[in-house]
Amino acid sequence: MDKLSVMHAFRRIVERGSFARAAEDLGVSPALLSREIKLLEESLGCTLLTRTTRAMSLTDAGRLYYDEARSILNAVSLVESRIRDGAGAVRGHLKVNASSSFGQMVIAPMLPGFLDAFPDLRLTLSLDDRVVDMVEGGFDVSIRIRPAMPDSALVARRVGTMRQRIFAAPSYLRRAGTPKTPDEIQHHKIVGFLLADHLTAWTLKGPAGPHTVTLDPPVRVGNSLVLRDLLIAGQGIGTLPDFVSNDAEQRGDLVRVLPDWELPAPEIFALTASRLGIDAKVTAFLDHLRVALRS
Repeated sequence: MDKLSVMHAFRRIVERGSFARAAEDLGVSPALLSREIKLLEESLGCTLLTRTTRAMSLTDAGRLYYDEARSILNAVSLVESRIRDGAGAVRGHLKVNASSSFGQMVIAPMLPGFLDAFPDLRLTLSLDDRVVDMVEGGFDVSIRIRPAMPDSALVARRVGTMRQRIFAAPSYLRRAGTPKTPDEIQHHKIVGFLLADHLTAWTLKGPAGPHTVTLDPPVRVGNSLVLRDLLIAGQGIGTLPDFVSNDAEQRGDLVRVLPDWELPAPEIFALTASRLGIDAKVTAFLDHLRVALRS
């Protein structure tokens, strides 16, 4: 027995003064309503309604049940109304997880404008280069960069695409020479990204189609910003995502190596735990993130 549904039916019967009118309002048969009330009375062990062919009246127990049922149903309605109203408001506590480099280079610059736009919002931003359990960590959204997301209980929404290219400092290329083909990279000092799928093998896309180069980087780091700084310092050749390399390339601190070749473009995913949609604060954050990525 659905107690809330039965409470609602009982309240409608009392307020309409008739099983027939209540049944019409609820879109069910009077016989079904009568059966439901009989089951309710049996479960409570008392009579709630006295009925004759001409009239219906509440017993004392029925009056008490009606008053309490009305109070409960009003409270449920109020809670639902508050939740619906709040679902569209950007407030509460937003917890975001992302990699350190993405957080510093993309999310951090957009935060002042985002927080100014939503002053009632509390924000926790956690930066971690290793994949964390977002449900266990209580995160509303986790930003992850992958060629594709494996099937899981989490919901992945693509918010952008990045490009992964090969870079070195002009000083390194002057000293060690500039590779002209993908295979020549094997003769250079490689600075590898420790957490990448392509740490020891770069499958490059270029004019001649895909080409895989096997590598054994003597230097391996777990943070893209550290990798960028090592490349700027002339420590070798490495791959960088565009949100890390753009500024250094524009300044001339880094230059493209094999500019016609690059790694497959990974996708930027926003992961949430719910399949029922995302609330207003997550939607607002992702809207600002998409704008940041476009710019």
